[in-house]
Amino acid sequence: MKQQRGVALTGLILWGIVLILVAVLGMKVVPSVIEYYKIQSAIKAVVEKAKPEATVPELRKSFEKFAEVDQLAFPSKNLDIFKNNRGQIVIEFAYDKKIPLFANASLLIEYKGTTAN
Repeated sequence: MKQQRGVALTGLILWGIVLILVAVLGMKVVPSVIEYYKIQSAIKAVVEKAKPEATVPELRKSFEKFAEVDQLAFPSKNLDIFKNNRGQIVIEFAYDKKIPLFANASLLIEYKGTTAN
């Protein structure tokens, strides 16, 4: 007699539930990650575009223009702007993103970014 091959119905349902949970988690996390990379690219563009004598308010205004184009809800007041010991402009940011998953469970992601090399 031949042995049966294949997936049992319970195994199929179990793997289906796992895949659905991973997909839902991905759909909730991916927009947050995309926003982080947009902020990172915006601050890099601001530093590349800035003149060495640029002031902090000018740099914040420049970031706000990039944020408006990319539809970012990240305020420029959360940016730390300074010059390093070599006189280069450095912009840093850090924020936490709380993503509700279900009931009382949430996912907390801590984002940090900088233009320093």
